[in-house]
Amino acid sequence: QVQLVESGGGLVQPGGSLRLSCAASGSISSLNIMGWYRQAPEKQRELVAIIASGGSTRYADSVKGRFTIARDSAKNTVHLQMNNLKPEDTAVYYCNVLNNLQTYWGQGTQVTVSS
Repeated sequence: QVQLVESGGGLVQPGGSLRLSCAASGSISSLNIMGWYRQAPEKQRELVAIIASGGSTRYADSVKGRFTIARDSAKNTVHLQMNNLKPEDTAVYYCNVLNNLQTYWGQGTQVTVSS
């Protein structure tokens, strides 16, 4: 079993920055994928960014060049640095871990981009 605890959401003006963090605990394999998804009201949950244990990354086209994902495998943490935020980035952001073929989700953290 894996537990995920997220932090870092909030309200920010357009063009601002936020940093999300997620700490994983429990039975974590050395080979896993950690990442972030988001869900806006009345929309489906979508991938934002993921990072594999080897360091390879994948981003949604809508966030490329603005968001950066990074992980500390020794601490089982993953971070999402979000710059130049736009109103359309407003959503609940969920931490996700794929570990031993099982998927785990955090409780979600709200990000609101508004003036």
